[in-house]
Amino acid sequence: MQEAEGMIGLEIHVYLVTREKLFCRCISSREKGLKANVNICPICTGQPGAKPMLPNKTAVEKAVQIGIMLGCKINEKLAWQRKHYDWPDLPKGFQNTLSGKWASPVGVNGKFFGIGVTEMHLEEDPAAWEPDTGAIDYNRSGLPLVEIVTEPDFSTAEEVTDWLKKLLHHLSYLKAADTNAGIKVDVNVSIPDKTERVEIKNISSLESIREAIAYELDRQAKEGNKKRETRRWDDMKGKTVKMRDKESGEDYRFIADPDLKWIVIDRKFVEEMKGKIPQTPEEKLEKLIKKYKLDEYNAEILARNIDIVGFYEKVVEKVDAKFALSWVTVELLRLLNTHQTALDKVDINVEHFIALLRLVKEGKITELQGKQILKQFCPKSFMPSGLAGKITDVKELEKVAKDAIAKNAKAVADYKNGEQKAFDFLMGEIMRATEKRADYKIARDVLGRLVKK
Repeated sequence: MQEAEGMIGLEIHVYLVTREKLFCRCISSREKGLKANVNICPICTGQPGAKPMLPNKTAVEKAVQIGIMLGCKINEKLAWQRKHYDWPDLPKGFQNTLSGKWASPVGVNGKFFGIGVTEMHLEEDPAAWEPDTGAIDYNRSGLPLVEIVTEPDFSTAEEVTDWLKKLLHHLSYLKAADTNAGIKVDVNVSIPDKTERVEIKNISSLESIREAIAYELDRQAKEGNKKRETRRWDDMKGKTVKMRDKESGEDYRFIADPDLKWIVIDRKFVEEMKGKIPQTPEEKLEKLIKKYKLDEYNAEILARNIDIVGFYEKVVEKVDAKFALSWVTVELLRLLNTHQTALDKVDINVEHFIALLRLVKEGKITELQGKQILKQFCPKSFMPSGLAGKITDVKELEKVAKDAIAKNAKAVADYKNGEQKAFDFLMGEIMRATEKRADYKIARDVLGRLVKK
């Protein structure tokens, strides 16, 4: 079935990476499995008489950087608003936000990969409420996030998910957004000249976003939709379900917050934030291909992560780019994947990594030795020194090979009967006996000659 085309806009909520919450000193943590209600205080739980502190400076800086990345005009004066609604996840009865009828968002009138960005603003997150049990976890209350509002420039679910992948990739390069916390997206869907707009709330995965849009377009094409409404996506049933009629701006009763001063952003500050924005993934990819002569496949692997590509660029200042490539794209990534961690979460000194690669490249240690040492670099690397060198002496390797042959008569017989795995087994015994110091090529030639006698 061909997917119907519609008019689709997004409201994307992205958590910012900060040490503290937006208006208090509580730890800003989205750690999964964290005990409920441990990072809280009177401010973020809305206790009577508690007043907000000045907004988190880091959050403001990162919000401005995101606005610049999206091609937005950055506004100079930002007024905090109170957005009222009566839900248990909002202890104050209102949310502090830089959006609303009388607000000036952080950025307006942007363009990102062909899609118009109406506005992007900074606000605080509400608490986490579990409707089935009534339990509320205030750890999340007051976390800083940005909301990115697009124009309804998308026509299909595939266009939306492709664009969101690009957005998340660029945000990861900025290191402004907590991509581990995921995103929350409200999707606005209608069919031009046929149906009224439906808002699908709080979808948290790209796959669910794709499925929800496809379902809603099909539903509206078949059933129509004469009144604006808010729906939710039911992953289990694979359908959208009506929650309520759509609120209007008046329903939120926006008013200026008397406890918070305006944020004033001058041109000097904007230029300073521009200077902190790194090259885009596309610029990095082009650089890797043109400057370092890498093929597109490996260049794309490097360009997926700004920490990895930055690490590679430092390594190739002192080591041949082609030689270093597999050590980063294969061995280093394998090490991180084995420990289920990321490069910025471990202490791997680039100079230690360079020293290791030089030992291998100069033939002072074997490649297998190098890989074994690299395994010990997590969680903290060290300068590889005082290592026993590569064994290249033929007579010494003959002695080791003869010992392996004598101890493994069955493997020798199996090899002579045509089983290549038996030869590989014998090579493994030689490498084990020499603690991976044997020159692999010389050892293989020696074993091949001896085993045929």
